Amino acid sequence: MTLLEKLKFLPNLSGIYQFFNVDGKILYIGKAKNLKNRVKSYFRFTPTLIPNPNLSNRILKMLTESISLEYILTENEQDALILENSLIKQLKPKYNILLRDDKTYPYIFLDLNEEYPVFEITRKVINRKNIKYFGPFTSGGRDLLEAIYEIFKLKQKKSCKKKCLFYQINKCLAPCEKLISKENYIEIVNRAIKALQNRDEIIEALTQKMMELSHQLRFEEAKELRDKIKLIKSTSLKSNIDLAKLDNFDIFVIQKGVKKAVLVKLFIRNGKLISSNHSFLRLDEKFDIQETYSRAIINFYTQDLPIISNKILTAINLEDKNSLEEFLNKKFNKKIVINTPQKGDKKRLIELALLNADELLKRDKENSILDEIREIFKLQNYPNRIEIFDNSHISQTITVGAMVVYEEGNFNKNEYRHYNLETKDEYSQMQEILTKRALKFDTNSPPELWVIDGGQTLLNLAIDIINSTGANIDVISISKERIDAKVARRKSSASDKIHTIYEEIKFDKFDKKLQFIQKLRDEAHRFAISFHRKQKLKEDNKLELLEVKGIGKVKMIKLINYFGKFENIKNAKFEELKTLLNESDAKAIRDYFD
Repeated sequence: MTLLEKLKFLPNLSGIYQFFNVDGKILYIGKAKNLKNRVKSYFRFTPTLIPNPNLSNRILKMLTESISLEYILTENEQDALILENSLIKQLKPKYNILLRDDKTYPYIFLDLNEEYPVFEITRKVINRKNIKYFGPFTSGGRDLLEAIYEIFKLKQKKSCKKKCLFYQINKCLAPCEKLISKENYIEIVNRAIKALQNRDEIIEALTQKMMELSHQLRFEEAKELRDKIKLIKSTSLKSNIDLAKLDNFDIFVIQKGVKKAVLVKLFIRNGKLISSNHSFLRLDEKFDIQETYSRAIINFYTQDLPIISNKILTAINLEDKNSLEEFLNKKFNKKIVINTPQKGDKKRLIELALLNADELLKRDKENSILDEIREIFKLQNYPNRIEIFDNSHISQTITVGAMVVYEEGNFNKNEYRHYNLETKDEYSQMQEILTKRALKFDTNSPPELWVIDGGQTLLNLAIDIINSTGANIDVISISKERIDAKVARRKSSASDKIHTIYEEIKFDKFDKKLQFIQKLRDEAHRFAISFHRKQKLKEDNKLELLEVKGIGKVKMIKLINYFGKFENIKNAKFEELKTLLNESDAKAIRDYFD
């Protein structure tokens, strides 16, 4: 069915629509209250089917590449919005706005159902009554919690049943042994709550304690407190706005620079500016400020959040305001409004956020190496997030895989992953790693770029796996050139070359682009080797147990070469062991494990 024919049969129902190019690659995903009206608005039908000239340059360019259309029906517009957001994260269409997934920010919480409540950190909604939350904290939440326990002598462990080290060092009054009354304990808790709501009190108390430690020549402890004070100060922006009569607000602003834009989020709780967060966006043909605002709000509020402000402030009026409000009201079962203030303190809060956005744009250094990589390798996407893959084994035993992540100018070690692999050959191992990662695209959005340690064959494998998911990810691989029909791994005898879907590129060894890709590959290799060593040590420790039972080193090598790892030896059947070794050894192994 042609695009024109598909347009004629669009239903007057809500849902999402998808445009595809000639290669079957997804270009754009949109949502609609009425699919027929929304999708037809992209076109003019006389005398022939052409794009609507009133559309943005981004959408016009997308339509010139589109040859087919698909749609999925939903029960209502809110379900369409949720499905649209989920598919955009998974598939990364070329012409949609792509934002980093919002992290689940930590909160400090207090369970007032407890006789002696304990302040704790959580990233989840706790489904109980009488839970008090403080946050979200985009940074410094744990330092703030530690500061509370530094200043107030409160119980620090829920499981505590008797006087412990904290009591001995005068940091707890031992409510577990009733050395303080419940009333006096709750009075201290209330003072701590007020301090959390007014961090100046915490900073002042920590500063005084730091000075005391310094006078006592306890410089290491004083330095730790100094660093903690600095981090707590940085958790919120400074403002001369009187927020006393304001309550809870979530503020979203986007400011454009020359090559980048920045999204800034501010969180105000109980009239206090408690934390802020920002992320940079590329200014390219895909950028659309309206869609970026909508995507930012949807991304943030699709999480389960302990504290939901019923007021969201934005710097511009949103075209999707009504549908966004309906989505938020339905999800959180409360009335939430999105406003663009024109005067007063709320307007000044927006100006404060924009001022900080301007400052962030001034401080940001353009990452020119990523621009060069995008150009030389002809990448569809700007590589904000890069995932790099490698595997490691010795004689095909204890095979492991590794994924490391590079984003925002640094390796993000919190996102590193390792894999225990079942397969033996290098091709199957990489297939296993990449398939495991691809299966997680729905819960952990794909990156813009994969880098594979290997040649053209493994590059083609990665492309096939990506195509099977429908995701829009660029892929390159890095390998050593072949010398005398063998792959030489020594730096002195072979140099690296890069494989793309278009060509094979060999750089000068001093080229910055090559060195950058090598840095990514080497980090993945380091992480894979490190994990392999840990796994091998575990296996060696387990195999020592067999050695005690009379299975010597030669037989041990034979076992591990055949079975691959200790667990397979443990689960091997008697007949299989007997065939490999002898009856008495097989019986000894089975008796040991049974």
